[in-house]
Order: sequence, then C-alpha cells, then structure tokens
Amino acid sequence: LDSEEVVTRSDCEPPLHLYRKYGLDFVDHLRGMYAIALYDPIEGQLVLARDPFGIKPLYYAQTDYGFVFASEPQALIESGMIVPLINETARAELLQLQFTTGAGTVFDKIMRVLPGESVVVRGGRVVARRRRSVLSSDGVADWSEEQALEIIETALRDSVEVHQRSDVPYGMFLSGGVDSSALLALMADLNDKPVQAFAAGFSGASVPDERAHAREVARIAGAEMTELSIDADMFWRELPKIAAAMDDPTADYAMIPTYFLAEAVRAAGLKVVLTGEGGDEMFAGYGRYRSAMRPWWRGGRSMRMRGVFDGLGVLRHQSAGWRDGIAAAQQTADAGDYSRLQSAQAVDCADWLPNDLLIKLDRCLMAHGIEGRTPFLDPEVAAVAFRLPDRLKVRDGLGKWILRKWLARSLPEANPFKEKRGFSVPVAESIAARASVIGPLVALQPGVLEVCEPRAVEALFSKGGKRQGFATWVLLFYALWHAHHILGIRECGSVRETLETVRCSA
Repeated sequence: LDSEEVVTRSDCEPPLHLYRKYGLDFVDHLRGMYAIALYDPIEGQLVLARDPFGIKPLYYAQTDYGFVFASEPQALIESGMIVPLINETARAELLQLQFTTGAGTVFDKIMRVLPGESVVVRGGRVVARRRRSVLSSDGVADWSEEQALEIIETALRDSVEVHQRSDVPYGMFLSGGVDSSALLALMADLNDKPVQAFAAGFSGASVPDERAHAREVARIAGAEMTELSIDADMFWRELPKIAAAMDDPTADYAMIPTYFLAEAVRAAGLKVVLTGEGGDEMFAGYGRYRSAMRPWWRGGRSMRMRGVFDGLGVLRHQSAGWRDGIAAAQQTADAGDYSRLQSAQAVDCADWLPNDLLIKLDRCLMAHGIEGRTPFLDPEVAAVAFRLPDRLKVRDGLGKWILRKWLARSLPEANPFKEKRGFSVPVAESIAARASVIGPLVALQPGVLEVCEPRAVEALFSKGGKRQGFATWVLLFYALWHAHHILGIRECGSVRETLETVRCSA
C-alpha cells in the first residue's frame, strides 16, 4: 500500500484499499487474524472474509427476511430473524467429537464462513465463494537440522514481534509446556519490560499441576507470573456462565481454565494475551499424529475413529453420520501431495483447530473483553512448519522435535525434552463427587432427553472409568448449553440451580 494514503490508524482501513486495488484477491495480501464484512456499492455485493486459520469466527444465515451475519450465532438469534433450532447432524458431531465440522453449525440455518473463505452475497443470497489456504503445497523441504533451526527462529521471532504490536497492555498464557515456553523465550528477548505471564492449576484435585515448572521458567525468563488456583466450587458456580459464552459449542473442558485465566487477565488491567494455540498442529505435537504416520498393519489408525459415546449404551440412536465431516476433511487432505503426517495435520487444521481450540479461545476471552493472539498461527510460520521433513517433526517418540531442539538452545531451563505430564482438567473427578445429585438432574434435561435414555444417563453418572467420566462431562455441558441457547433460560446461578430451574420449567 505504498501508493495509498492511509489516513487513519484503524485496522479496518487497509482492507478497503486492498479491495479497491485487488478485488476479491485482497485477502491474499492480509496477514493476521480477521473476520471482515465489506460492502461494495458499485458491484452491489457484500463480501465476508475470514482469516485462513479461522482464528476469528464469522457466521451468516440466508432467511426469508433477509441475509444476516455476525461474529457469533447469538447475535443472529437476537436479531429475531433466526429461530434457535437444533441441527441434528451437528449435534451428533458435538456429542461424539466434542466439536462440529465444516460450514454447518449446531444451529439449523446458521452457517460458518470457513477458515480462509471469502463469500460473495448479492440480493440476499450467496453467489460465489473462494478459499485461501496457508498450508504449503510445495512439498517437503530438503532442510538440514541446522537450516531448519535457523529458519524457524527467523519465522517465530518475526511472528511474535508482529503479534506484540499493541496500543494496550498485553501478557501471555504460560503452562510451562513447549509451546508457551517458546513464546515466553521470544517475548522476553523482544521486550524491555518483564513479560506478564498467567498460569492456572487445580487445587484439591488429582490431576498434574505444572505451575511449579511454569513458575521456574518464568523466573529464568525474567517474567512476572500471576498464578490462578481453580477449585471445584468455582467449577460448579461458573460453568453455566461458561456454557452461555460458548454459543458455537465445543465440549472441550479446557474452556474452564481458559475462562478463568481470561478473567484474571482482565482483573490485571490487560486487554491482549498471546497464547500457544496452533503449536501442536504446526509442529506435529499430538500423539495421534505418530499413530497416523504408521500404516494400519503396523498399528496405525485413522484419527477419531471412536466417538465419546460409542459402546456406552446411552444414546437413543447410534448414527454413523457424525464421522462424515472428519472423513471429508481426511479425503481432502489425502488428495493433496502430503505425507501421512502432513495429511493428519491438515485434517486438524480443517476442523479441530478452528471449531474446537480457536472457538474456545475466542469465546472465553471475549467474554471478558480480552483479545487473544496466536503467533504460531501465522502464514509465515505455517509456510515453514508445514514443509518441515517428518523426521524433524517427530523423532524418538516425541512430536514437535525441532521446536523442542530450538527451545533447548534458547531456554534450556524449560526442559523441552522432558516428558510433560500434560495439562488436564478434573471435570470427571468433580462430577463424580456429586454424581448422585447431578446425574438424575442431567438425565431429565430437555436437551438430553432428546438424545439419551434417562435411566442410561443416571447409570452412566454412577459408574467409574475414564471414558464414562468424560461422557458425563459432555452431557453436563450440553445440558447447560441447550438450556441457555435453545430454551432461552438465562442466568440461573450454579449448575444445580440451573438444572433444577430447567427441570421445573420443562
């Protein structure tokens, strides 16, 4: 835009100049997160565009009353032009996968603008679409380990520097893991003042607590760390509010610490946080990737073959349709010139990343007026990370191998090659402690009754086991979500108070 006269400091102005210059290709010249609505009076068209990772959400609906769009489904419902009805296919996905896939949402008639998609609307109807991908199709790069380390250093440093640009105070989420420690190392090096870091753990629970390690990493990096302790009482008191914030639902229990961390950030007077979302997808950190790399005769398997409720005898109808969205993403990825590992990464980037991790982050942070920024999800970083040879991503049974190697040089105290116990949320433990009271209430919730046998739900809550415990969490979350977003029952207090209110009003 060197030839353009930019007259404001608004981030809304550059896309206008780019659109005037490049037309619908204007998005190819954008870097960062965005959800844009641009009206062109000359062409008589509305253009909706979303960043290629889907960091920022954007929704629309074509109705008999007109075309409506917004950054959240609840706004479309509040317009009065949409009745909140359930999309049964998406509901099956939500229950079995924790999230929904593709352009459809759990609300009938409400659609997503897909990551990287531009939608053209004329006369109240979608007339054209185009989509931009930032996952390289140039094949695997022939980089040595040292070359890769240097290239990664340059890309990550530039991304963090860009993501730190802010007119307001900012901080970061620190778990002590590889991704957040790498961000902290770069932020500490790029800032003159101590980085403001926020970490959470669970008190009175059996899950691992990595705050001590995060505290040591923060100390070495010269950061100032705020620690948050989450207990069961906070869970039972605030979960209805969290479910209310998740209008495009994902039953990801990581929403709980994310929500409370955002609250702590707001209380500290900050308005922006950098987070590590995308590190696993870009650098192949998940254990499921290592399985996907192996052919089936060596124990390899497709990702997410088993649903949350498979074999538990709880659902009224066992539909296989919930697998179709993931299967479509897998088919698209397999059609590319990708390795097995790259294909698995591409599948996650298509649905799991935008429709679980990023929507959870956006909703929990925006509930407190906090902007979340994700330096790993940068086109320049993706261009490097996705092209890395598989041997530099996964080695010796460890994912993110090259990122660990870089962190071992930059901040060795982070112990990146030490096996991390993982950040877990004790939802099953909390639910089990009150199962005799909560189970019967959940079983009689209207949303749950539509899909489950009530006696089977009560029995599920009375059982132990990891799978059963996770399934109780999904049902509890769905019951609260359904009460707020479908039945329209607003603030009712704690979990028990909300469930009792819904039961009495049904």
